[in-house]
Amino acid sequence: MSVFAFYLFAVCAIAGGLFTVISRQPVHSVLWLILAFISSAGLFVLLGAEFVAMLLVIVYVGAVAVLFLFVVMMLDVDFAELKAEMAKYMPLALLVGVIILMQFVMAFGAWESNAAAEGLRAQPTPTDLHNTEALGAILYDQYFILFQLSGLILLTAMIGAIVLTLRHRPDIKRQDILAQIYRDPADAMELKDVKPGQGL
Repeated sequence: MSVFAFYLFAVCAIAGGLFTVISRQPVHSVLWLILAFISSAGLFVLLGAEFVAMLLVIVYVGAVAVLFLFVVMMLDVDFAELKAEMAKYMPLALLVGVIILMQFVMAFGAWESNAAAEGLRAQPTPTDLHNTEALGAILYDQYFILFQLSGLILLTAMIGAIVLTLRHRPDIKRQDILAQIYRDPADAMELKDVKPGQGL
């Protein structure tokens, strides 16, 4: 049953990734991406990494993919124009793709398996240490500095994205909280003496 589940999740993950790239509708691409995420989470469950699988479902499916879906559905993006612009860069993209493929071939050709790896995998793992606890011990003990630096890089990227997208336009009326708090009702209202039969 586990072998069948592995092949099922693997085929679904590959199909989801493939149709994410080749789908013509952006909404369909996001839905195929969600399928790829869920299938990858199933593979993590088969490996015994339930915590990583739940993180994949909660963070990527529950937040990132849904955010993609809302952005695609709510923004009025002309995808035909974007595809026309992308066609100009197709030769460069193909060149980069061929270079990356050649690097993968070179890395696979130079791959050598460690003789001690089989023995380490055959050793029984301690039953009193859960995989979530082991992952936390590795992240916050052995790789603590790298983990904090990755968080700092993500924080810097978030601040940079906010700074790049935050534009103060003079023609847009924005809410001024201090002006609302300190306003004087006597200055905000003006009484007009309208005589009978006379318009405003």
